[in-house]
Amino acid sequence: MLEILVAIFLGYLLILTCVVLIISPGSIEQYLDDEGNPLLGSISEKTFVKIGGVTQGMFIKTKSIYRPVLLYIHGGPAFPNYFLIDKYKPELENYFTVCYWEQRGGGLSYTPEVTVESMNFNQLASDAIEVTNYLRKRFGMEKIYIMAHSGGTPIALLAVQREPTFYQAYIGMGQVTNQAQSEKMAYKYMFDHYTKSSNQKRVSELKKYKVLEADSNVAVFYKSGVRDRDMHELGIGTMHNMNSVFWDIFIPVWTCKAYTLAEKINIWKSKFSFLPKTKLIDELLETDFTATVPRLDIPVYLFSGKYDLTVNYKLSKAYLTKLQAPLKGFYTFNRSAHSPLFEEPELVRRIIETDVLNNKNILADKIE
Repeated sequence: MLEILVAIFLGYLLILTCVVLIISPGSIEQYLDDEGNPLLGSISEKTFVKIGGVTQGMFIKTKSIYRPVLLYIHGGPAFPNYFLIDKYKPELENYFTVCYWEQRGGGLSYTPEVTVESMNFNQLASDAIEVTNYLRKRFGMEKIYIMAHSGGTPIALLAVQREPTFYQAYIGMGQVTNQAQSEKMAYKYMFDHYTKSSNQKRVSELKKYKVLEADSNVAVFYKSGVRDRDMHELGIGTMHNMNSVFWDIFIPVWTCKAYTLAEKINIWKSKFSFLPKTKLIDELLETDFTATVPRLDIPVYLFSGKYDLTVNYKLSKAYLTKLQAPLKGFYTFNRSAHSPLFEEPELVRRIIETDVLNNKNILADKIE
């Protein structure tokens, strides 16, 4: 009987492996014209470039190479979300030549060349500037746009602060400010919610972390599976209507055709074996980026979901109020949590068309 069960298990495992291989060609769809031929002037490629002394990967996509260039910096940090770009198709390529760079140590850029010591925000910002110069030179642009999400926003802030003349404007989505304070606010929200709903099991789990009692407990809570599980259950996580990390994060990585099987494995090897060895999370929680970057010398646009407690919406808005910049706009997405680009892409595109590309803030919230 045991031999039969083992044979059945191995059979299912073989079938699953074959399926994953079939849906992992490692290529991205090309843009086609009405006749089904490659669209003239378009780009849809995966490429690898030596950045900061190590090989780093990126997807570059556009329907026309004559459009402005946008560097997209994913969050994590160092956990790419191109699989969500591929799934939800926010169509940034309608306005830009977009480079979806995957940061050192993660995704396409997971390589033994990357050391644990090099995984810090200073190096990641230097990498971002080097990628910027690669794009400026390749596409003949004096300045490019830069968009960052979540844990990628500190990287973008530091890059723009150092080299403002390289950038046309900065778009921050889920802007990190004081993440330790954000975690405390999220913890209190979850604790209060489960207390009011008499969910004693969840209350007991949260009590173990004692986040509000000592700053040293914040990092432990941040790295826990309890945090992510509860945030997604309550609609304050990656997306307001995303309830399962397994079905909405884990599975989409495996079904994204842009990655080979080896690259998909590397995404998870990076997240669960390499990144925990770095001090990136500690640096994220120990730094008040509102104090580190009080001023930017280019237009700044911040996109925040009303339900975002992963990176606290109110803290992001308070930061923009104080931030010194020649032009700035804060945009509230009323149906979103942490990822307006995927939750309300139509509004994102309208803001880009009306404000970002025209150096205006007409659609921005009124901030007192």
